[in-house]
Amino acid sequence: MNSKIWLSSPHMGGTELKYVNEAFAENWVAPLGPNVDGFEKDLETFLNADVKVGALSAGTAALHLALIQCGVKYADEVICQSMTFSASANPIAYCGATPVFIDSEKDTWNMCPVALEESIEDRISKGKKPKAIIVVHLYGMPAKMDEIIAIAEKHKIPLIEDAAEALGSTYKGKACGTFGRFGILSFNGNKIITTSGGGALVCHNQEDKDKAVFLSTQARDNAPHYQHSHIGYNYRMSNIVAGIGRGQMEVLGKRVEARRKMHDFYVEIFRDIDGVDVFSEPTADYYSNHWLSAISVDPIKTGKTREDLRFALLEDNIESRPLWKPMHLQPVFENAPFYGSNVSEKLFEDGLCLPSGSNLSDDDRNRIKKVIENVFSK
Repeated sequence: MNSKIWLSSPHMGGTELKYVNEAFAENWVAPLGPNVDGFEKDLETFLNADVKVGALSAGTAALHLALIQCGVKYADEVICQSMTFSASANPIAYCGATPVFIDSEKDTWNMCPVALEESIEDRISKGKKPKAIIVVHLYGMPAKMDEIIAIAEKHKIPLIEDAAEALGSTYKGKACGTFGRFGILSFNGNKIITTSGGGALVCHNQEDKDKAVFLSTQARDNAPHYQHSHIGYNYRMSNIVAGIGRGQMEVLGKRVEARRKMHDFYVEIFRDIDGVDVFSEPTADYYSNHWLSAISVDPIKTGKTREDLRFALLEDNIESRPLWKPMHLQPVFENAPFYGSNVSEKLFEDGLCLPSGSNLSDDDRNRIKKVIENVFSK
């Protein structure tokens, strides 16, 4: 059998071990230390904005803390993009709140501003003004931030950016994750850079970061004994994990460049295949890291389905994956409100994520290309 080609596998840069070894040598193996401080500073520098970053155990933890700091409590409602991974919506449930899901628009596959406005006005008319809005930059593609920010400000609802997939992406030259009151980053094993597991909360002032760090370290009060006046969480990133992140930051620019080249590779393959659209930036205002390259397949025009291609790739031991199943279609959220039409549903039906790793070889690309051309030439 051919060797496995993964959808998005970790790609080490080579210097990660230096930082990890330093942590061992200095006995900084606790969830504190110079690597954590250094990783946070590296991220702040990369984001190139007036922000403070708190390194945490996961992007999900960061989102949970963001919701808490936005005052989300039991029986509240939080607006959330429907087309996303469940980690965007689960922290709403952690808070005992109810998600209100919003459909996608066709340009960026992200939150539809029209449906967002409709949902807010309808929830307010029902006496349930949402406490926060979670917008996602899907697969690294920036959302329509001008429109979404304007709506959030109009209704005075805090905006949280789930930029877990979008480190290195920008909208009108500004880094994704720096627009909302809070931004969320992820360094899971399949992300554009990884700490094996980890995430970060992007804040706009020291007070918000300090509160996040306080809550993420079991909310221990300033006392000589263990005293707690708030419910806390074990969400802080360890110094060893942060060491991996510091090494990864040194190659982040190269990783973004390689992912974008994979996107261009697919654009070229599908250029003359009518009925297959490669997920691309709608205008020059959008700059995607193309964490995952994705396509939508029109079965009428091509005579093929997304599944025809997925199974052909699988037969050659090449991993691909359907787009995220929208949250409003998930059994666990079947009773949650939904606003929009069927854009995200149609994308899920016809969309496919293709191998996008920054460590794919020319041989890997040739195998992928051969399978794709074979499927659509029949």
